[in-house]
Formats: sequence, structure tokens, C-alpha cells
Amino acid sequence: MRTLFLALLVVLTLSACSQNDNAATTTTSSTTSATSELANNTPKGQASVKDDANSILKIAIGSKDHTTLVAAVQAAGIEHILVNAGPLTVFAPTNAAFDKLPAGTVEELVKPENKAKLTGILTSHAAPGTFDIKQLKKEAKKGRKVYTAAGDYLAITMKGDDIYVEGAKVLGEVRASNGVVVVVDNIISPKK
Repeated sequence: MRTLFLALLVVLTLSACSQNDNAATTTTSSTTSATSELANNTPKGQASVKDDANSILKIAIGSKDHTTLVAAVQAAGIEHILVNAGPLTVFAPTNAAFDKLPAGTVEELVKPENKAKLTGILTSHAAPGTFDIKQLKKEAKKGRKVYTAAGDYLAITMKGDDIYVEGAKVLGEVRASNGVVVVVDNIISPKK
């Protein structure tokens, strides 16, 4: 990205300094081509950060158990949220969790006209801060709730040694450079 930016800057500088109409036409053509390439190949927001192989987004993309979640995040266009500096906790439903939904639900949600609804559901699965399993246990023992990016509060409870986030059982966690991925067995539906 930095190289493309520098190339674009050089092209624009050459364009400004050129006294030859042919050179100006060539430079304008190069600038348009570079701008088109940038627009077509660069993901939205900070999702273009490619040097962090351990971000929440990269972890989700690399998980065979979260392909439906990744497709939903892409359909909602919120990849940039999962690469922000954080810290962020994502309660990541598995593919099996999505399979529990009524037939056709996921296909309906990923349609462009349902983008706002899908975004609302997905941001209910993200909380600012780091809530790993150890922290979730503390929150449950104190009877606290976790605030989400959607403005909801998720109840954290325990049954024996098992932790539940708004009824979704915590299956594990994966540390990320910008927070933590907490794997859950169900779609979270916070009570408003």
C-alpha cells in the first residue's frame, strides 16, 4: 500500500512538472490506471493492513469452522472493524451455530438489502476490550454484563465450569494481536 501511494505521488508530481502535452497525457493515463487499481484492490478501511497475520480478521479467515461468519462479515462490509488496533473481543459463532438457524436465514441476511440488519447482528458479537475466558469468569462471578459494539449488554453466566455469553456456550479462545476471539456454539441474540 505504501509503495502504491509513493508511486501515485511520483506520478502526480511528474504530472505537475511536465511541460510536454504528450507527457501530461501519459501521466494522466497512468494516474487514472493507478487510482483504478487502488480502488479495485484495496479493502475498505483498515482491512488493507496486510502485515498483521494475527489480527482477529486473519484468524477468522484461517478457521475452517468460521467460514459462515467470515462470509457474513464480508457481506456486511465490516472487515475493517476486525483489524482495528483494539483491543476487541469477538464472540465468534461456529458454522454449526449458523446451521441451527432456520433454513434460508443466512442466505436472506447476506442480501444487500439486509446489510444494516446483518451489521447489527454481527456487532452484537463484538465487545470493546479483552474478555478472555479468565476475564469472562470474573465477570460472571460478579454478575456483570459485557457491553457490545451494537450498544447491547450481554449476560455472562456460568454453569459448573462452563461459561455462557447470553446463552451461547464458550468453546474456547484464540488470542489475537488486537484482542481475542472467543468461540461460541450459538448465535448471540441480546435482549434489548
